[in-house]
Amino acid sequence: MMRILLALLILLTVFPAQAWWNDTWTVRKAITLNTASDGADLKEGLADVPVLVRLHTGNFDFISAREDGADLRFIAEDDMTPLKFHVEKYDSLNEVALVWVQVPKLQPGNNTQKIWLYAGNDEAVVASDEPGSYDVRQTGVWHFGEVGGAPRDATGYANHAAEFTGARVAGAVIGGGVAFDGQNTLEIPATPSLNTTAAGGFTFSVWLKPASADQNAVLFSRQDAGKRFTVGLEMGKLYAAVADGALETRSTLAELNAGAWNHVAVVAAQNLLLYVNGYPAGEAAVASPDLAGAISIGQGYVGELDELNLANVPRAADWIKALAVGQGGEAKLTVIGEDELGEGGGEASYFGVILKNVTLDGWVVIVILMVMLGISAMVMVTKAMVIGKTAKANRQFMEAFHSLKTGETAALDADDNPEDADLKDAGLASVMFGHHDHFQNSSLYRIYHAGIQEVKKRVGERSNVELSPQALDSIRATLDGTLVRENQKLNNLMVLLTIAISGGPFLGLLGTVIGVMITFAAIAATGDVNVAAIAPGIAAALVATAAGVGVAIPSLFGYNYLGSRIKSIGADMHVFVDEYIAKIAETYSRDA
Repeated sequence: MMRILLALLILLTVFPAQAWWNDTWTVRKAITLNTASDGADLKEGLADVPVLVRLHTGNFDFISAREDGADLRFIAEDDMTPLKFHVEKYDSLNEVALVWVQVPKLQPGNNTQKIWLYAGNDEAVVASDEPGSYDVRQTGVWHFGEVGGAPRDATGYANHAAEFTGARVAGAVIGGGVAFDGQNTLEIPATPSLNTTAAGGFTFSVWLKPASADQNAVLFSRQDAGKRFTVGLEMGKLYAAVADGALETRSTLAELNAGAWNHVAVVAAQNLLLYVNGYPAGEAAVASPDLAGAISIGQGYVGELDELNLANVPRAADWIKALAVGQGGEAKLTVIGEDELGEGGGEASYFGVILKNVTLDGWVVIVILMVMLGISAMVMVTKAMVIGKTAKANRQFMEAFHSLKTGETAALDADDNPEDADLKDAGLASVMFGHHDHFQNSSLYRIYHAGIQEVKKRVGERSNVELSPQALDSIRATLDGTLVRENQKLNNLMVLLTIAISGGPFLGLLGTVIGVMITFAAIAATGDVNVAAIAPGIAAALVATAAGVGVAIPSLFGYNYLGSRIKSIGADMHVFVDEYIAKIAETYSRDA
């Protein structure tokens, strides 16, 4: 019995339960948290880390979720425990979303740890919990997603900044950001929750995009009772400093990339530690003093700024790295998997993934192309039927015509059937519903019939009448006119095939270009620039071009085949006109 229980325990450990968290949600996908060397490369475990999840048309089906994103849920790896999260931005029209999820434990050196994203429940209520997404040590988080006014603090401490008069940036590293012109600053009023102590330390982090490489600026400044803590730029290089009166201790300088986004962090404990893009970049052997004053951001700074964070605890080096790697454009920390539909749904095929990521404009183009393909197929089928019937009837008529003797020129002619009057100009209708008892499907017979009617106008029922050259020319003109009209009927609707051949690929290319534009716009809005984010959107955009080519190829083959058959019938009609004129001239000559 103990062995059986032990075996079951091993199976549950090796194969964790994949039960559906709640069957009222129709879609889920796994989000892998990669802390291995090819991901965030973490060496120690972290607790209660806010992880950024970027959703866009390349990795999330916005059509399956509610328009306001109220049905989003994030569940722990056990697929049972809901995680706290909040939505910074959700735009279902442009298919862009930024969501912060608090991960209870981030395991080091692991590329298999997962959390689950659920969506697809029209009855769900909003579960976004902005303050709950951060631990109590996080005293301030400013996303700068507002279009104007005072930047809001996302934590429960509500340390909102004073109104900011600088410009707003729509496409910063994470959604919206702010821009400084060297004259404006961002002020954060002093509150008890923002107070820090020398014994406790604190952490400051922010994303920066300096406009120039040689500027001097104060990025962060706070002073209290004659003591001042500063993070700034000296000739474009980052430093941190502690001043006590006239005495100032500075850290070593750290390089920044001007014109590009840099993640900057300063950890104050017994020493000052500088981090750039998640890695140590400078230090100073001085502790931060007790600080309780207001905070000033961006004095003299020219450039852009995003995602300002303050904590009243010195964060670990791996915490800083997780923020830098997880929030940056490459997004190495999070790997978003494919959709699973229904409870225990399996993996989708590659083609299914591509179709799932096709945007609305792409579907509009594809629907238009499918209509064009349907029309082209209908034209090819009907034309093939008409041309086949015409060629067969022409062969039968020519056999009968060649068997006529001199003087029997009019023997094959029959009176027009009034029931066929409305069908003469409709090839398919004539084939399907017309009378077929007297070569009615033959274009040669119709030329012959027109010629006989013209002869009868001139000779009546007499057989010993001589036709003048002018009369023969008039009859030839009638035959040529009938031939032209017969050619027009044979070529009728063929222009639709040429439209499909030339217009289909261009329509498809239009859909692809728009799809690529939307994909890159979504990537710019979310800042997610890794290949896994770009590839699905680009692949989905190319579906429109594939559809356009798929319309053009069969249309091209059909047009060339039908065109060759029509040319062959046209050549037969030209030859027949010459033969027919010769036979009429022979029948109605002086010698005859």
